[in-house]
Amino acid sequence: MKRDHVVKWNGDLTFVGSGASGHSAVLDGDKEKGMSPMEMLLLSAGACACIDLVMILKKARQKVINVRVELGGERRDEMPKYFTSIEMHFVVEGVAVRESHVRRGIELAMEKYCSASAQLAALAEITTSYEIIEKELN
Repeated sequence: MKRDHVVKWNGDLTFVGSGASGHSAVLDGDKEKGMSPMEMLLLSAGACACIDLVMILKKARQKVINVRVELGGERRDEMPKYFTSIEMHFVVEGVAVRESHVRRGIELAMEKYCSASAQLAALAEITTSYEIIEKELN
């Protein structure tokens, strides 16, 4: 197995993680200089699902202007405090975006393509919802 990801201590409870891509992110147990690992984990699942949804909607030739996911999660009280439930609310802005494509895109992202969400789903119940905001082309 290739060890191409590194997390390096940066003092206090701050760490810098570097991926195989060469990009890095600050993680901080005190949340003063960066996100906590659990925040990063939740956001990673949201980003993964959004990436898949955007790709699916583009392939379906939907005129998407913006996509975001609003996330919430509940964690166990006892250690380890992993997520037990996660809510993902997708907001898709676009021109004449069909609801059937958004619904199917979310299903495919969550059930087939998004590895980060699948990993979290091993321990957490993940629920999704969505809304479509109609925009006009300028």
